[in-house]
Amino acid sequence: MQDQNAMTTYCTIKIDGLDIFYREAGSPSNPTILLLHGFPTSSHMFRNLIPALADRFHLVAPDYPGFGNSSMPTIDQFDYTFDHLADIVEKFTQAVGLSKYSLYVMDYGAPIGFRLAAKYPERVEALIVQNGNTYEEGLSDFWIPLRAYWRDRSLENAEKLLPFFTLDATKGQYTQGTRDPQTISPDNWNIDQFFLDRPGNNDIQLALFYSYRSNPPLYPQWQEYLRTHQPPTLIVWGKNDPIFPAEGAHPYKRDLKTIEFHLLDTGHFALEEEGTAIADHIRRFLPSHTI
Repeated sequence: MQDQNAMTTYCTIKIDGLDIFYREAGSPSNPTILLLHGFPTSSHMFRNLIPALADRFHLVAPDYPGFGNSSMPTIDQFDYTFDHLADIVEKFTQAVGLSKYSLYVMDYGAPIGFRLAAKYPERVEALIVQNGNTYEEGLSDFWIPLRAYWRDRSLENAEKLLPFFTLDATKGQYTQGTRDPQTISPDNWNIDQFFLDRPGNNDIQLALFYSYRSNPPLYPQWQEYLRTHQPPTLIVWGKNDPIFPAEGAHPYKRDLKTIEFHLLDTGHFALEEEGTAIADHIRRFLPSHTI
């Protein structure tokens, strides 16, 4: 008979009047992993990792406002900034009773997760970092048009970013840098694109692209968190990622004493090709290194 705790449940909870969708599996008596997704996806990116770990861990993966199955208020109804998303995730953790957890951060999940970690270091038992930046070295040429938008939030600069929200771009995030694109399910980009194509979502994503400018100035603060609190950290990084290349992974070794470092031969969404390997690394690393 299947362990009921190992089954993934699909839940919704009210946070500040918004419906926040989340996936959960595993017994709450086990160590918790809070899984924070990237752009342009949702907790869907963890759909395979969650059941692979649910026998040993308690896993919780929310969708941010504007993403996946959570509420999508317009930009007039909700301030789409990374500060605000982190505030929603913080309130979410309190509402579902997470007082201690390991943080799995990827892409947008990194600036959200590091805001939480720097604010509440006592809550974080360990870090798992998959293509999530905390160092200037990781901001590659991909970021040139975004930096232009940060300097000048003009319509002209905004229009140059709209191609990032197209199906070709979404598919490219999943396939670029992979060893074999034919092993990547098209369900990924088709599901993400469904949510991206909702009326008003372009405005939401542009607001977050602009808000991303708030993250690099916080890098020194997050690096100080790493140096001071020394969370055991597992790096599982798709080294062929054009958005967050491997140059952004190596600097973690400067600031951390307990770090296990894996550059994986795949792209941005490393879980798609290397999900089994990442699950195996987590199963081995966390039990012996959580603080």
